[in-house]
This record gives sequence, structure tokens and C-alpha cells, in this order.
Amino acid sequence: MKQSLQIGLSQQLRMTPQLQQAIRLLQLSSIDLQQEIQESLYSNPLLEIDESAETPEKADDVGDIDAEQPRVETEQKNDDLEYSARDGMQQSQYSGADFTEREDAAEETLRDHLCWQLNLTPMSPLDRDIAMAIIDAVDSTGLLSIGIDDLIQSVHSEEELEEEDILSVLHRIQRFDPPGVAARDLKECLLVQLSLLPETGAVETAIDLVERHLEALTKLSLEGIAKRIKRPVEEIEEAYLVIKSLNPKPGYSFSSEKSDYIVPDLTLIKKDGIWRVILNTSSVPKLRLNEQYADMVKDTDQQQTREYLKTNLQEAKWFLRSLESRNDTLLRVGQAIVEYQMNFFDEGEEAMRPLILKDLAEKLDLHESTISRATSQKYMASPRGVFELKYFFSSQLATASGGECSSTAIRALISKFIKAENPSKPLSDSALTKLLENEGVVVARRTIAKYREMLGIPPSSQRKRLING
Repeated sequence: MKQSLQIGLSQQLRMTPQLQQAIRLLQLSSIDLQQEIQESLYSNPLLEIDESAETPEKADDVGDIDAEQPRVETEQKNDDLEYSARDGMQQSQYSGADFTEREDAAEETLRDHLCWQLNLTPMSPLDRDIAMAIIDAVDSTGLLSIGIDDLIQSVHSEEELEEEDILSVLHRIQRFDPPGVAARDLKECLLVQLSLLPETGAVETAIDLVERHLEALTKLSLEGIAKRIKRPVEEIEEAYLVIKSLNPKPGYSFSSEKSDYIVPDLTLIKKDGIWRVILNTSSVPKLRLNEQYADMVKDTDQQQTREYLKTNLQEAKWFLRSLESRNDTLLRVGQAIVEYQMNFFDEGEEAMRPLILKDLAEKLDLHESTISRATSQKYMASPRGVFELKYFFSSQLATASGGECSSTAIRALISKFIKAENPSKPLSDSALTKLLENEGVVVARRTIAKYREMLGIPPSSQRKRLING
């Protein structure tokens, strides 16, 4: 085989430390982001609210998607983007002979979020059992609460498990969103997050500091650390900013408390046959640098004041860039979802296509955990209602023609069949299986039962008893 050297050009989105901070902000809901901004304004004098900022839509805040005219004429009647949570999450509930829409929004737990990602990740049955054992062992901080030996004992398997079996799955879970979850200690948690960053000088130094000098970071000054490891102070400062942008307790960003209101991050409208994805910036104040303090960095003769302002100026610039990157990522993800699920907005749930995190990650050249963050606790207001972006993801099942059908579409079909059933002769799961086969969808009866339970619909025997009773 003849060897040769070839040079090629490729374009790739690289995850800079600034983008890493943006990804951390990306995980926050709109309401949590407001609080983060207020805290930054309070702690950093180099940041201030831009009172002159205009509220109308900007070109950078809108994504256009070509589409045909909608089959169902819709309009957006409410310009106020603050919706009650009861208008957002749609879930079917069976009550006697009638099916009504129960609209209820609750903050998802860390376990819910990890299980959602697991369901969209191809794994063998054994690895999935191991993954569930790991997820169940994650505490509220996001760290693993038990050791590897205990995990081996908690997994019921006919074959003998080795430590390598657990670790291979553990390393995959640790790269779920939030990165570093299920780490066994603080050092592993930080190293996992650093491993997702590009191999720059600052990141390499940060890895070295975490691996060898983590304790010193809490006791010594940056100058003292630089002297100890014989590195320039500037290099240590840059690496420290990278470490500071990491999340030592990834589980704390999740809560099990209910939320009364949600603020849609994106709005989808259709005008002149074009879908428009609009970023909602009305709830987040526009920030800018305080030029007066920024000029003092060069003008002041006091070294301590100059260093204080210099540090805050750097952090303020990073924060502003991170907010801009967050908005750009959220808009790109929202636009990609609409492009992929355009039939849903025209026809409804039955037209939902199967979509997993990997699909959008490859399309947008982002990490899967980034896509997960961009869709968790982020909402889109559309002519069909307000939906969490995670709603548009679902696993795929085979059809008789060799195609694919999303689990969301299958649940919609099940709900439609049961709503149209003869109340005196409710459809059994086997009957539902045959009806789906007539639609070209091949689904096992146990899968039908699982989806029916997810919809809150009791089995046929109980439905008949409720009707007759």
C-alpha cells in the first residue's frame, strides 16, 4: 500500500473557554438566567445594563425557514411571552369516557434528565441495566454516592461483571449533560469537563492544576502556584479562569420543585410561507461594558486597583461573549428542530419524526451534551402551543416498509384509536397492535402497554369497568 501525505481544510466549531462558560449559561432557564445576570451585575462593576438597547427584533435574533403554506390557518394572538406553565406541557389523562388534555409543568429532576438521555442512547440491555444502576446512585450534587464494587452488586446479571464493565458505562454517563455527572470525586468531575474542551495551552495547564495541584488552588495564591510549578503567572491566571467556569456540583442545577410560570426562549411564527424562529430577549436585560471603569484599567496608577479592574474586565468580556454565544446556540438548535420537525407544526403529533441528540449534534457540529443543555428547560411558543424543546426528541421504531416512526407519533396514534373506540368494547393492547400494523407500524404488544401507561390510559378491562360503572 503506497503511503502519501495529504493536506486538507475543514471547518469545525471549537469549544473555547468562553464557549464553555456559554454552555454553562445555556443550561439555565430564562428565569435562572435573569438571576445569573443580576448576580453578575452586582459582583462585577465593569458590567452595566444598556438602557439605550432597542427591543425590536434584530436580524441575528431571527432564523428563517422556507416552508409551504400551512394546512391549518393559525395566528399568534398573544404578544406577551410569559405563559402559565399550564399552557405548556401536554399530557393525555383518561377520566371516565372522556379524554382531556392535562397541562402541567414541573421542574424535572436530575434523574429524569439522565434517563431521558439514556433512552436516546443506543446501548446493550446489560449496559443499560448498568447505566440505570449508576443513575440511581447519583446524589443531589451530581456525584456518585457508592463505589464500583457496590455497583457490581446492584446490577442483576447472569454473567459475572468486572470493574471494566462498570467503568466503560460510567465514562459514557459522565459525558451526559451535565458533564461530570456521576463522577466519583471533585477531581474526576472537573477532569471530565476539561476533557471536553479543545487541547489549548490554557486547558492543558488547567488539567495539570486539577490533577496535581487541586488542593493548592484552595490554599495558595495564583502567584504562589505559579512559583511552585515554575509557570508564568499569566498562564496560571488563564487556566484558573477555565477551571472557574466549570461546575463542581453539576446536580445542583436541577430541582424537583414545580414552576408556576415558564418564559418561552423562542417563538415560532409563520409569515408569507416562511417559518420564523425568533429569540425572546425581552425578559433578559441587554448588558454592556462600563466604559468609565474600563478606561481606568489603563489610567490608574494604583497596582492593586488596576489588577482588580483588569480581572473584572476580562470576566465581563467573557460573560458578554458567553451570553452572545448562548443566544446563538439556542437559536441554531431551535431552527434545526423546526427544520427537522416541520411536519409536526403542519399536521400534529402523528407527523413527528424520530430525532435523537446525535442527529442534531452532527448537523450543528456540537457535542451531544450541548444539545441536551440547549433543549432542557427551554421552551418554544408556536401556533400549536408552548413546548419544551426536549419534547421534539423521541426514539425510533421500525415500520413494515423498513422506514422509521417516532415514539411520539405512535403514542399519538394510540391516543387517537382509543378516543374513537366503542366505549362498550374498549380496544385491548393486542387490538391496538393490529391497528398500528395496518398503519404500517410494527410494535410489540408490551411496547403498546408501556406507551398507553405513559399516556395515563388504563387497560381495556378497567376502561370498560369505568364506563359500565
